[in-house]
Amino acid sequence: MKMIKGQNLSKCKYLLKILIFNFCLIGLIKFKKKNEFKICLCTIGKKENLYVKEYVKHYLKYKIDKIFIYDNNDINGEVFDDVISNYIKKNYVEIINYRGRNKSQLIAMNDCYKKNYKNYNWLIFYDMDEFIYLKDYDNLKDFLNLPKFNNCEIIQLNWVQHTDNNLIYYNKGSLAKRFKEIGKKINGLIDIKSMIRGNITTNITSAHFLNPYLKCCNGFGKKKIIKNYIDISIDKNPDYKYYYIDHYYTKSTEEYINKITKGSVASGAKIRDNIVKLYFELNKITSEKIDYLEKKISINLSKFRNKIQNIYI
Repeated sequence: MKMIKGQNLSKCKYLLKILIFNFCLIGLIKFKKKNEFKICLCTIGKKENLYVKEYVKHYLKYKIDKIFIYDNNDINGEVFDDVISNYIKKNYVEIINYRGRNKSQLIAMNDCYKKNYKNYNWLIFYDMDEFIYLKDYDNLKDFLNLPKFNNCEIIQLNWVQHTDNNLIYYNKGSLAKRFKEIGKKINGLIDIKSMIRGNITTNITSAHFLNPYLKCCNGFGKKKIIKNYIDISIDKNPDYKYYYIDHYYTKSTEEYINKITKGSVASGAKIRDNIVKLYFELNKITSEKIDYLEKKISINLSKFRNKIQNIYI
């Protein structure tokens, strides 16, 4: 009888040890998850099915934990699931339905931040034609976790503007391979895009600066000064040896037409004179491009023809 009681007591002690171990293990797992360094990417897209897979693969390569895509396609337009369904099923990508909405970029950005700022250490807000480059890092977590960013609430990187590589028509292939040429910096063009630290109660007021009243830094952790949404920092030029954003704004002439005729996710605006002017500020003017633009968007570009003539006079 005593022996049976002893055996039961041993079993109870053994079970108690297992329970304590499991309890501690669960607590450790919860603690790790709570303290895990996590980053996400928020973006909005319309008619981007040709590019979204390359975009997703690029940022997953940089170890982004989650990509939130706000689907701003037309109600009966293309669907992101058609090209990135495997990433959605694996929970790398989440699609948020913003189909048919107008002027929705800032609304989407605020929605993404407010829903996720408590769950991620950093939230990145880049468009689908913006691809981050970091020379010494293939893991964004290692970069953002550097001590130099401890006092930064927003990190702003600058664009490297890619030209159309004198391509008029779309052809298959990655953006990086098709558009290798780097164009000049355009005066007056805001070339900043930002990422913001989580756990800050704030509103996003700008697609480029996010919130200029927070503590802004460049890619070296140096303080930036933003006034009236203009960078007035003394040391505001980036070091393109180490970090930047590859910006494939125009792509080919054909792709640029598709871009300006689909409507801006920010303003809803479509074709405007200044947007064609911007195209030729970034890219070489040729009669072939002018012919193609005039044919496709029914706009008179004689002033650009005159520029070509003046070059050869």
